[in-house]
Amino acid sequence: MIRVVIVDDHPALRAGLHAVLDAEPGIVFAGESAGDEESVWPVINRSRPDLILLDYHLPRGDGLQLCYRIKHQVPAPRVIIFSAYASPSLALPASLAHADGLLAKDVGARELFHSIRAVYGGERLVPPVSATVLEEAFERLEPDHHALIGMLLDGTSEAEVAETLGVERREVRHAVHRILHTLRLDIPTANARG
Repeated sequence: MIRVVIVDDHPALRAGLHAVLDAEPGIVFAGESAGDEESVWPVINRSRPDLILLDYHLPRGDGLQLCYRIKHQVPAPRVIIFSAYASPSLALPASLAHADGLLAKDVGARELFHSIRAVYGGERLVPPVSATVLEEAFERLEPDHHALIGMLLDGTSEAEVAETLGVERREVRHAVHRILHTLRLDIPTANARG
């Protein structure tokens, strides 16, 4: 059984996903959170999910920052960023946040189930970072972050990045948090959020 937690600020979406997940053999709903820090960690710690469907746009936070913190837990669950705005421009910050997948909220149930099973099985469902996306990101970021991003995208561990750059590992983590903040997309809040 794949235990799934839903983190999203829309109660109707959480209820719908709960019903859909419960109807699928081999996948079980393990809990939910509206996305605020006070409710996320108790749900994760209590349910010990295998996978988290995590909204990109949270009311008092940032889904990618939360993903990055979740992925530093031991053991870390798989995380799919589940967004109404799952565009290629999210590939870079999703990769830096160690997301295992990036999925649009308008996918059908069959694709959702396939993605959950694939990510749970170790497949990475984040699109490759295009040269254009990387170029645009570099224009917004400090020049000393470019090498760090390049190493992380090449699969270098944070410990190895820290050693190569001659800094403490926590400095690499702080840099990633700043990068994620800078690359955050402004998403319209009327009607749909993602």
